[in-house]
Amino acid sequence: MRHPTPVRVAALVLCALAACLPARAGGVERIVERFLARADEPLSAYRGERRLEARNQRFGVEGWLEAEVSLSSNGAFAYTVLREGGSSYIRNKVLRKALQGEQDLVAQGRTRQASLTPENYAFGETPAESSDDVGRVSLRPLRKDILLVDGVMTLDPEGDLLSVEGQLSKSPSFWTTKVHVVRRYGRVAGVRVPISLESSASVRIAGTSRMTIAYRYSEINGVPVADGKDEVVDMLPLPAGDAVDNAGG
Repeated sequence: MRHPTPVRVAALVLCALAACLPARAGGVERIVERFLARADEPLSAYRGERRLEARNQRFGVEGWLEAEVSLSSNGAFAYTVLREGGSSYIRNKVLRKALQGEQDLVAQGRTRQASLTPENYAFGETPAESSDDVGRVSLRPLRKDILLVDGVMTLDPEGDLLSVEGQLSKSPSFWTTKVHVVRRYGRVAGVRVPISLESSASVRIAGTSRMTIAYRYSEINGVPVADGKDEVVDMLPLPAGDAVDNAGG
């Protein structure tokens, strides 16, 4: 099967997940000011595992892989595929490409371009009412960029980031007409980290394709995470079928 790589987009979204750096700005609602003023410890290094799954509805193919991943304190991202199964096309052309794309973007130093800061976004109110537990803030990218999301972020009352949802402000290619992402965050060892990503892409000829990523951490900023059971999110269950262990990239 020969069609555009729909979730190639995810390679451009991944490194934005760890790039919510605090900054100061005035003239925004109180909860946004709290978010921008937070002096949180940034996620500067980690080790862990990810489970990536992708499927194309029109062609009825899907695949998955689990990988050991790390970001060193000097800014180098590395990964090793541990287990995988399903469509070889999805595994090699989508999931491995996503990891490779993140590695390239980190090497290029582009993570700052995806930060939730006034340099990248205008923040505002949303039509939907916020609850006492969650504040919803609209995100309007200040430029067209495949790393920026036109949508909404949710914050807790203290201004801690919970999620970002919306459409990429720029399509990554002619073949991909729309990409919707949902990124969720939590805290591990006291550090705010991405815990999951869901994305759907509308692709010419190929139709709708979806991808999910679950994150698990064993070390944050040089500090071991005591027990995987204490993580904010567990790895997704292994699908039925044979796995390919210790597969190369």
